[in-house]
Amino acid sequence: MTEKKGLSLNQRTMVIIAVVLAIAFVAGAWYLTRPNVKEQIIVSTTTSLYETGFLDVIKTSFEAKYPQYNVSFISQGTGLAIETARKGNADMILVHDPKAETTFLTDGSGVNRKLVAYNFYIYVGPSADPIGVTGLSPIDALKKIAEEGAKGNAIWVSRGDNSGTHSKEKALWKLAGLNVTLLKQQVTPAGTPWYYEAGAGMTATLQLADQKDGYTITDIGSFLKNSASGLIKLVKVVDSGKDTLNVYSAIVCNPAKNRRGHYDASMAFVRYLASDEGQTLFRDYGVTEYGQALFKPWVATLETNTETDLIQWVRDYAYIEGSDCPTAYRLNAGDLYG
Repeated sequence: MTEKKGLSLNQRTMVIIAVVLAIAFVAGAWYLTRPNVKEQIIVSTTTSLYETGFLDVIKTSFEAKYPQYNVSFISQGTGLAIETARKGNADMILVHDPKAETTFLTDGSGVNRKLVAYNFYIYVGPSADPIGVTGLSPIDALKKIAEEGAKGNAIWVSRGDNSGTHSKEKALWKLAGLNVTLLKQQVTPAGTPWYYEAGAGMTATLQLADQKDGYTITDIGSFLKNSASGLIKLVKVVDSGKDTLNVYSAIVCNPAKNRRGHYDASMAFVRYLASDEGQTLFRDYGVTEYGQALFKPWVATLETNTETDLIQWVRDYAYIEGSDCPTAYRLNAGDLYG
């Protein structure tokens, strides 16, 4: 008789079990050691938030609480930041230009606008203040700078980059009854301009104004950061007030138009900015290093100071149809608006 070769039924069963266990072991090992793929949120934002270092703080805190997300920032002037999001290259914006933000909502690009913080613009200039604008109102100071600039006694440096700061500057020149287009064309008796455009972010603009012993407008956070870093010798010459209010808003890209598909993740980030934890970060950032906060928390301020002049200033300047975001531009907002 010839001996049958091959595995018995029991042996084949044992081999199959061993193979299955090996596959399961390898799969389990891969699962435990696989790269931790996080959902990425891209925020298109303004230089004044980025250059102060605050966004690093909010990123670290948010990602520690929500480890499934990774936040990246694209820092530009507000105008470019909005265009980046409108083109589908970001998931949300964090900017400070109410007029441009309104257009972003009404053209269908954004939803769920939420005011999250504020501070003020100030004017800075040479410590000697050669034309004596210290103590003047923002409007009177611009009038004097233009008058003395035309005589060759003063220099003004503008962001000139379609940023939120640039928009505020142009609005202030208009309140002063002056046309920016004409100011840019003026020359001094020596044949040189007195109105310059940096075409750059806030830090670069401050440095150019410092080099030229000129005057400029800046958010107070950027000024404190650059002054403390020793990058500029400029000093504050015109203080903040109603006309120099600066308000920061977060807006999520409309998922019907934005193909990146990170709407829920972006909403989580907006909610964090407006949360008690996020608002505390705004409140505390800069206090230890600069002696004052670089940004003020808007949601927390609104909850505790409902009838102050400041609240009315913000409502007049930054609200759209009486609120952060009209209901027509809200999408599955939940409790974001109370």
